Amino acid sequence: MNPSLLSQRLLALFAAAALVFNFPLIALWDSSVKWWGIPLFALAMFTLWALLIALLAWLVERSPD
Repeated sequence: MNPSLLSQRLLALFAAAALVFNFPLIALWDSSVKWWGIPLFALAMFTLWALLIALLAWLVERSPD
């Protein structure tokens, strides 16, 4: 993969993560609802965080075809 393209994709992933973990969108998950005994806020934050790590690993570890 072109190094310039990789850096653009990493920057886009950073921008998306900054938007997702910013206040207005985080407030959407803040409720007293529990899912399998886990508060929805914590479940959403850890799920989004894991998804971000998976996308980052996929981008960095892709084969340079």
